[in-house]
Amino acid sequence: MKFFTISWFIIISTVMLSCKKEVAKPIQKNEVRTDTIQKKKVIKKEWDSLNSKNVVPFFTEYGKQNKETVVMITTIFGKIKIRLYKDTPIHRANFIFLSKIKYFNSTVFYRVAPNFVIQGGNSDNRNTMIQRYKYGNYLLPPEFRPNRKHKYGALAAAREWDKNPNKLSSPFEFYIIQNRKGGHHLNNEHTVFGEVISGFSTIDKIANLEAGPDEWPKVDVYMKVEVLN
Repeated sequence: MKFFTISWFIIISTVMLSCKKEVAKPIQKNEVRTDTIQKKKVIKKEWDSLNSKNVVPFFTEYGKQNKETVVMITTIFGKIKIRLYKDTPIHRANFIFLSKIKYFNSTVFYRVAPNFVIQGGNSDNRNTMIQRYKYGNYLLPPEFRPNRKHKYGALAAAREWDKNPNKLSSPFEFYIIQNRKGGHHLNNEHTVFGEVISGFSTIDKIANLEAGPDEWPKVDVYMKVEVLN
């Protein structure tokens, strides 16, 4: 009988302790309960992170927040100062974006064609490849303007000609017209989005470098691109 009484006492005590554990602690004034706080959902806007599917909204918003139009390209042969056009907003914002993340600083002028163009924005550097694929290897819609022609010193976007009926621009590779008469056969084929305002002698020095059959100069012409204002 004594054993039976002790057993029931233990069972009743256990049940009472369990009930106490289930009773929630009352929330005191000004007390923060960590077990009731829910994490807020992070809602990303369309322009928050660049990818191949949000190019226009991303650069539209980026352009509003980054209004610079003047950049400086520095090479071992001198400097080239460039003004970007406001009426080609997607291409302008893209060039500013790539300049600010220092993409161009691992690239070279990889093509020299005397009396025609110098072309840059690519290289064999591993960092260049990493940056190009980081954002999904996106493309830019054309921004042809009747007043933006391939004149001497024009800055334009390179593009693929094959299987590219919409004439989408490469965001990474660009060229500068070195011919004094311009390169007007390229009008409405490539987007012109800026022009050289100083450093024409630097363009000539680069254009006249010795190059191989593929027009790649035998001396690597690395560049550093800085946003001025």
